[in-house]
Amino acid sequence: MRVLLIGANGYIGRFVADRLLADPAVQLTALGRGDDADVRFDLASGSPGALTRFLDAVHPGVVINCAGAIRGGARELTRHNTVAVATVCEALRRSGCGARLVQIGCSAEYGPSQPGSSTAEDAVPRPGGPYGVSKLAATELVLGSGLDAVVLRVFSPAGPGTPAGSPLGRLAEAMRRAMQSGDGELKLGGLGVQRDFVDVRDVARAVHAASLSAAQGVINIGSGRAVRLRDAAAVLARVAGYGGALHELDAPPGPLRSAIGHPRADSDHAAPAAYPYPDGCGSWQQADVRTARDRLGWRPRINLEESLADIWMEAACRI
Repeated sequence: MRVLLIGANGYIGRFVADRLLADPAVQLTALGRGDDADVRFDLASGSPGALTRFLDAVHPGVVINCAGAIRGGARELTRHNTVAVATVCEALRRSGCGARLVQIGCSAEYGPSQPGSSTAEDAVPRPGGPYGVSKLAATELVLGSGLDAVVLRVFSPAGPGTPAGSPLGRLAEAMRRAMQSGDGELKLGGLGVQRDFVDVRDVARAVHAASLSAAQGVINIGSGRAVRLRDAAAVLARVAGYGGALHELDAPPGPLRSAIGHPRADSDHAAPAAYPYPDGCGSWQQADVRTARDRLGWRPRINLEESLADIWMEAACRI
């Protein structure tokens, strides 16, 4: 099976590439902006015609799109998350390869949900920020393309490779600094939110399963369990061997930036005081993952403690 993977150097894309390379039945070609891609191509600026010619030459059976941007203004997010997907869809429509498309979506497309509820695929999306809007627009383009396509709405990925600027990455970095300096207490903010964390390696397994299946439409990929960030902090302290006290800071009134660990003044996303977790999804998100079980035969295997242990291992190695 020939597979074209777009965004192989991204957080999720790296693990998808590893998963596919481990399958002897897969012939993998990586397309991206980096020098280490098999083929260099910028989806945000490249033409559908150029991509069509490449598709006709390689003739993949599956195209997996893990590319996109998670930071930036509305214009940049639209270019990388929406216009890029429009290019992929149009190129696939023009091409004679007949490839199946697996698009990586995001739970930010749903926006805030009712505490205690599980969000199913038929929920009405109400994204709470430009990132979620740009990803939802991409999903709508895929679903309306007429292609053989599936969109995997990934909830909060965790595990090795977690970006240092993400909430869990900042949490680990704040703990590393506290242990390095011998601080007996760690003051953290924004720990009241609850998110559905799913290990990035389990996400890669889901992408692999989706590429082999005939499932179409939207499929949630998550653990099916919301975890309060302060509970994740407690688990991280245990796996790190941090014996100090964890104190949660109250959120100040008015707009603030993500308050986990040491606040940064550069590329953080502004968020309402009640929802300092920078994804526009409010205080609660939990996936209904029955569709993934029924249509992909997929279940998460890696628990949050293992994911956090891997995040800590990488943080502890930073100098």
